[in-house]
Amino acid sequence: QVQLVESGGGLVQPGGSLRLSCAASGSIFSINVMGWYRQAPGKQRELVATITSGGSAYYVGSVKGRFTISRDGAKNTAYLQMNNLKPEDTAVYYCNGVPLPDSGVRYWGRGTLVTVSS
Repeated sequence: QVQLVESGGGLVQPGGSLRLSCAASGSIFSINVMGWYRQAPGKQRELVATITSGGSAYYVGSVKGRFTISRDGAKNTAYLQMNNLKPEDTAVYYCNGVPLPDSGVRYWGRGTLVTVSS
């Protein structure tokens, strides 16, 4: 089993920055891909970014150039640095873990709220 705990959300003005953290515990050796998803009010959860254990990153088009995903293996933590935030980035952000081998199981955190507003 893997437990994921997000932190770092909050209220920020448009153009501001936040860094989200996702701390993993449990059978963390099994995690291959870690990712960030978000769900805005009234909308479906969507992928934001992913990073493999080898450091390969993927970003959805709307956050490219503004968000950076990273992971620290020693600390068992993944990060999402968010710059130039926009009101449309307002959502609950969830951390996700995909094991290797991929059994179809997905690990999720409980989410952290990011609100971008003046």
